[in-house]
Amino acid sequence: MEIQTKNNAPGILEETKIEDGFYILKFQNEHNENQRIIRDIDSSYIQFHFCLKGNMQFNFNNGSYSLPLPQEKSLLLYNPQRNLPMNLDMEADSLLVSLLISIKKFHLLFSKEADYIPFLGEGNRDKKYYTDAALSPSMSVVLNQIVNYNLHKSIKFLYFKGKAYELLSLYFNKPEDADTEQCPFLVDEENVLKIKKAKEIIISKMAEPPTLQELSKEIGLPLNKLKDGFKQIYGEPVYAFLFDYKMEVARQLLASGTYNVNEVGLKVGYSTSSHFIAAFKKKFGTTPKKYVMNLS
Repeated sequence: MEIQTKNNAPGILEETKIEDGFYILKFQNEHNENQRIIRDIDSSYIQFHFCLKGNMQFNFNNGSYSLPLPQEKSLLLYNPQRNLPMNLDMEADSLLVSLLISIKKFHLLFSKEADYIPFLGEGNRDKKYYTDAALSPSMSVVLNQIVNYNLHKSIKFLYFKGKAYELLSLYFNKPEDADTEQCPFLVDEENVLKIKKAKEIIISKMAEPPTLQELSKEIGLPLNKLKDGFKQIYGEPVYAFLFDYKMEVARQLLASGTYNVNEVGLKVGYSTSSHFIAAFKKKFGTTPKKYVMNLS
């Protein structure tokens, strides 16, 4: 097994194998305290780490030195001379997406551009290579699409494969050409930040969310740009995203055993239990009561 997990924070990691030698990993620390992730990764892999939220720190040589990774930054790690196991400290409320790709597969992707990729050149082929960089707006869009996908399971791997290759393409795109082809609206970092603010607002007010017109006014973005931009970044319209979010919150509250069905419905914005039960069944194919019963 080339890659093995030893993380001591169960439930924090979601892994998707794109194909042999190519993985997407999502690390989400929703706890109120720091979490440490320990993971074996051998020297044949290049590691790309993208911090979407919070702050984290990569530790090496049993903690003798470390590299910080703050929000909206990326980190590339490669050392053909020795394994680089992941020893990661994640702050509370943080989110990391990582790509792990074998050097063999990576060479096949960029064989004709070896001079363009610094660590693929003949003089650097056996040298370690570490670099950090800011996330471009287009990279942030793709990363958020990976995190917030809402697709049938049968096409998840195809979707992730496309997004993984898109992310690599954007990462190595030349700065002067970057971010101009996909969606001109999303090139503007200010607009991207406004869309992210819109998501935070509807989540914080999920029980009584604003109308699209009110949301548009609050973030200072025209209604059509709010609609188009939100769907570009999060993969679905505003209220479809909010519905999925509310149902996931409801599922977690029910699973906690702390609240009854009526209380959970009220917390996520349903004034009547019948409406909440119908919504929950639409999302998960079962009623809240049956879901709780199946947990025991």
